[in-house]
Amino acid sequence: MIKNSLLRVCAANLVVCGLATAEQPAPAVKTNPIRPPNFVVILTDDQGYQDVGCYGSPEIKTPNLDHMASQGVRFTDFYVASSVCSPSRASLLTGRYLSRHGIQRVLHLKDLQGLPRTETTIAEILKDKGYATACIGKWHLGHRSEFLPTRHGFDFYFGIPYSNDMAIDPEANLSDKILLHDGATVEKIRAGTEPLGQGRAPLMQGERVIEFPVDQSTLTRRYTDEAIAFIRDNREHPFFLYLAHAMPHTPLFASPEFAGKSKRGLYGDVIEELDAHTGRLLAALNELGLDENTLVVFTSDNGPWLSRKQNGGSAFPLRGGKFSTYEGGFRVPCIMRWPGKIASGVVCSEVASTIDLLPTLAGLAGAVPPPDRVIDGKDIRPLMFGVENARTPHNVFQYWKQRRQGGAEPARLEAIRSGPWKLRMEGNQVELFNLQDDIGETKNLAEQMPGRVEQLKKVMSQAGSEARKAQ
Repeated sequence: MIKNSLLRVCAANLVVCGLATAEQPAPAVKTNPIRPPNFVVILTDDQGYQDVGCYGSPEIKTPNLDHMASQGVRFTDFYVASSVCSPSRASLLTGRYLSRHGIQRVLHLKDLQGLPRTETTIAEILKDKGYATACIGKWHLGHRSEFLPTRHGFDFYFGIPYSNDMAIDPEANLSDKILLHDGATVEKIRAGTEPLGQGRAPLMQGERVIEFPVDQSTLTRRYTDEAIAFIRDNREHPFFLYLAHAMPHTPLFASPEFAGKSKRGLYGDVIEELDAHTGRLLAALNELGLDENTLVVFTSDNGPWLSRKQNGGSAFPLRGGKFSTYEGGFRVPCIMRWPGKIASGVVCSEVASTIDLLPTLAGLAGAVPPPDRVIDGKDIRPLMFGVENARTPHNVFQYWKQRRQGGAEPARLEAIRSGPWKLRMEGNQVELFNLQDDIGETKNLAEQMPGRVEQLKKVMSQAGSEARKAQ
């Protein structure tokens, strides 16, 4: 069981990062002078904070992720930039809060928009440095050709273009050799008479649909197969692999090998299958002799979909989940592994985020973030590499509430965190929490500490104004 004051699971005899807030210089890290490091970012969909063994899951077994944590660093205070998927993914790839990159809500099948071409992604930065780049899995940043991964710096794309509960666009670019299953025909697709949802999602390669509907019980394995093939094909060159799994977003699917095996039902089956295939990928890196030159990051795009009940995850001991600005919506599991560079068995309790990946990976590759725009992410190499007394580079972390579907109002800044203090303002409700003492956000201290509230209100107002001015 995880205690509110401290995450104890997998923490005995481990190094723990510091707790204060300060800017730290990036450490000198030994890398191959000829070849830059490889990067693998594994992103799951709607996986809750507790839904990994080493984060305290009582019923889900994740031996490969637990072993990965024992070989690297496990973050306890790691955040996404939105509690829903499209804005969260855009922020991961651009290093920017959703107030800047233009994706302020979840994109749907009828949306004509996507991640603007003016945005610069991690893939584009690394491709300019000679990296091979691949996006495998869920994209959800615009399904029309002009917004696909191949238009945002990725050499290769294989996956479903949005959430696995969505259907197929009647105007989708179909391969001449498309594989059709379950009564699907090109005529039905073009007429828009294909059934909606229920897991009938298209599988794409490059910019064309190659299979419809894809058997989602095979997706986790097939994504991993493609990921390993990409690694093998590029083992002599630096590469960036963005592996974005379709699940545990509902509807849930598990292969026969894993179905019915977890004590946590189908949701647990899905997570345990994700864990097993993560183990396959790590084994492939070892087999190819790439371990010591490859940083692997495992995290989730937002908190669990609690309304799905048994088919949703758990954020315990956090409050809330997907859609909310409580910790359960924004704080997610994150494990980073790089043998020989990241020390084994580190637990870091400093604030870090997916927006930090762009400047961090750029720095490791000898690149610089684009200087013509605001990058909200920070270089977190001191935290990753366990620099003594390393502190979070985030004086303030921002919790943006996504734009309401169909609404005219833009996304709004609903909460901030500064050190252990979190101020949350929803409508007329003002909440103040000390996250160091109250990880579950159970004690609202706003009335007891009006001075602290007023101080943080000013910080929040300034942060919101700056975010809207400086694009």
